[in-house]
Amino acid sequence: MGGHTNPPDGEPRTSGRWRYLPLGLALLALAGLLASGAHRYLSVDMLAAQRDGVRAFADAHPIQALGLYVAAYVLAVVLSIPASAVLTVVGGFLFGWALGLLAALVGATLGAAGLFLMVRTSLGDILLRRAGPRIQGLAAGFRRNAAAYLLFLRLTPMVPFWMTNIAAALFHVRLSTFLLTTPLGILPVSIAFAVTGAGLDDLLMDQQRERAACLAAGGGECAMSLSLKSLLSPELLAAFAGFGLLALLPIAVKRYYGTRVEGIRVESDGRAGGP
Repeated sequence: MGGHTNPPDGEPRTSGRWRYLPLGLALLALAGLLASGAHRYLSVDMLAAQRDGVRAFADAHPIQALGLYVAAYVLAVVLSIPASAVLTVVGGFLFGWALGLLAALVGATLGAAGLFLMVRTSLGDILLRRAGPRIQGLAAGFRRNAAAYLLFLRLTPMVPFWMTNIAAALFHVRLSTFLLTTPLGILPVSIAFAVTGAGLDDLLMDQQRERAACLAAGGGECAMSLSLKSLLSPELLAAFAGFGLLALLPIAVKRYYGTRVEGIRVESDGRAGGP
């Protein structure tokens, strides 16, 4: 009764203080990572600087490299480090775009599921139970159209990956729906980043030529610099936003026709009850 909510049938239920332990450990690990500054190494510039070493290791130990890559991706997503795009570029660079894409999808999905379950079991019940009727109604509406909303949030690069994971957990989206929409939703942008990573050597050679030309011309600022913004065009970002809007189309159609049907039903009832 009231504001109490239960997880959907078949979903894990965790009671007692132990349910806070995984989330607490994750927060401690995140704090340690940020304090050490290790997160700064997750950048395209760092990959460019270390490309020979990491490529040599991946070529010499492909299975170990693939396992370490997936584990690092899972850890980054669980800790909500905003490095998914960089890691997908790394996957394309090390393993080729097809295998790198597959590894990135596996790592992202497993990491997202881990964060989803930690937040759901530790905070989801408490926050939603204490929320007002308006928030509970919003959560219920989100759950009714969870697949479409999650696809929209995944397909739109402007929405952080970790934020969608946490929102889905707090709104009690079914785990099966979450697991299905995560790889589907991130597939287009992951393909773009994996293909970019596979062609990173060519981009680096272009940068080196530009730097050499700058130095030959006597330029003072000739540093090489790569960023995710430079790797994705505005047209590509607009295309992702368009994909996201398409994901909301079923909701708009259902609401439109639902309103039409309800109006027809009310009008028919009025006629039936008339003189």
